[in-house]
Amino acid sequence: MRMAWHAAGTYDKNDGTGGCNGATMRFEPEQSDPANAGLSIIRDLLHPVHKKYPEVSLADLYAVAGCVAIEFLGGPRVAFNFGRTDDADGSRCPANGRLPDAAQGAQHLRDVFYRMGFNDQEIVALSGAHTLGRCHAARSGFDGPWTSHPLRFDNQYFRNLVHLTWRKRKWDGPEQFEDEETGKLMMLPTDIALIKDDKFRPWVEKYAKDQDAWFKDFSAAYSRLLSLGCPAKCDPSRKEAKQSEQDELSAEFREHAMHGSVDAAKKCLAAGADPKQLEGTSGRSALHKAAFWGHNDMVRYLIDEVKMDVDVQDNYGDTALHDAAKFGHATVAQMLIDAGANITLRNKEGRDPLAVAVEHNKTAVIAALKAKGSKL
Repeated sequence: MRMAWHAAGTYDKNDGTGGCNGATMRFEPEQSDPANAGLSIIRDLLHPVHKKYPEVSLADLYAVAGCVAIEFLGGPRVAFNFGRTDDADGSRCPANGRLPDAAQGAQHLRDVFYRMGFNDQEIVALSGAHTLGRCHAARSGFDGPWTSHPLRFDNQYFRNLVHLTWRKRKWDGPEQFEDEETGKLMMLPTDIALIKDDKFRPWVEKYAKDQDAWFKDFSAAYSRLLSLGCPAKCDPSRKEAKQSEQDELSAEFREHAMHGSVDAAKKCLAAGADPKQLEGTSGRSALHKAAFWGHNDMVRYLIDEVKMDVDVQDNYGDTALHDAAKFGHATVAQMLIDAGANITLRNKEGRDPLAVAVEHNKTAVIAALKAKGSKL
């Protein structure tokens, strides 16, 4: 959660820079921002996940991992949309120093969060993320947990702020606070600012009393945080523009192709559907969907009557022939080959249709591709 927060928390509404799009935390200078100390460990832990699912950008992976962690540890479900992309270098890295400095006070919090477009209530709600984890002196200089169960996402952070007595800790490190009751818990200057400030404190008290209210406000603010500076489709709160009648018919046409309903697809086409329109989220065509499910009659109709381009590649680089090869639809594969499908096209994983067929041991498709001259 901290990594997702810090990746997104660099956003500046004034010029649109920063935010988690691009996964720029991988590059300098953001990578070595003192506020991000230790986060390379989390990025390394997510590396095998990205290796297994390369179609998911690192920017999306970093962000959704934070949402999943919150829910897994007992917190609310955070609305999330995929669609972030990865930068190739650090040219768009924001300057260091945009993240909150825990040694500061209320005005600093407002400076940082107002820059992103948040208000006082959202500042408090997002600060409640400190209910998870602890500080490590080797990384931030601060030390200790905020709550007695740092791997549980609940409102104990707010309850501790309100109901425990906080005094400055006597030690050699930077200024922080400890509870008088046990001496085992800590708060940072920015945490204490929440109960000292007249506008912040009412929200702290509300969330200390009402965990459900905090969950609701936190999930809304955190979801928005993760969409700042990202493509519009990444914002779950964005209202989708109403589709045109043709777009609706075209989506219906693709749906019929997926189910092999040739007659229904013909009616859509007659009503004005664009049969060659691609699905917005995946870049997949009606032919992809028919080939995926092995609908012979539908594939024949799309090739012979609709004259679909058999070499369209979706967002992952797959053609309809890749789909037929993966699932062993030999008749579909042969129809595509006979229609002139390019058997050398490779997807984003570098695999051509023969490599896909071999990977999934689809012998009939392997034979058809080899007969056409395809070689590994």
